[in-house]
Amino acid sequence: MADRMTLSSDQQAQLLETLKVRFEKNLDRHKGIEWENVQARLEAHSDKLWSLHEMERTEGEPDVVEYDQNTDEYIFYDCSKESPKGRRSICYDREALESRKKHQPENSAIDVATEMGIELLNEQQYRQLQELGNFDMKTSSWIKTPSDIREAGGAVFCDYRYGHVFVYHNGASSYYGSRGFRGFVRV
Repeated sequence: MADRMTLSSDQQAQLLETLKVRFEKNLDRHKGIEWENVQARLEAHSDKLWSLHEMERTEGEPDVVEYDQNTDEYIFYDCSKESPKGRRSICYDREALESRKKHQPENSAIDVATEMGIELLNEQQYRQLQELGNFDMKTSSWIKTPSDIREAGGAVFCDYRYGHVFVYHNGASSYYGSRGFRGFVRV
């Protein structure tokens, strides 16, 4: 499994270049953060590079959105305009997936995120993302669901319509072609 989670030096260089170009194109997302510091951190944490590669591979367009001084970590969110294409048509979690007897989706948001080494955004993080631009204007994204809602069979998703963030609920086993999930990773 360790080999599966390792990028070649060419893949690493290509990913770093992609992230640098995106960083420089969207300076308003990360005021006060210097790319050289981000790159040094990424080069020192190849496991996180692999997770960012997975975010990129599934069309999440990861970008730095914050530096956490308390933990000394850079935080990357999926910043694609719409919910990442490579992570749509999935239900919320494994329990929801297994509960579907007919028309089962291929996977669940929680399982895919775990495989990628990332976490789903929570509501606060989703709202923070929306302060950086308008995301999910045609799609929606599962977010981390509070345990009491999940225990009752539901799950929570968000989108951006009419100039506002909307938070909705659905059965956790539901899935739609326009719903995926957004994630984050700390480096």
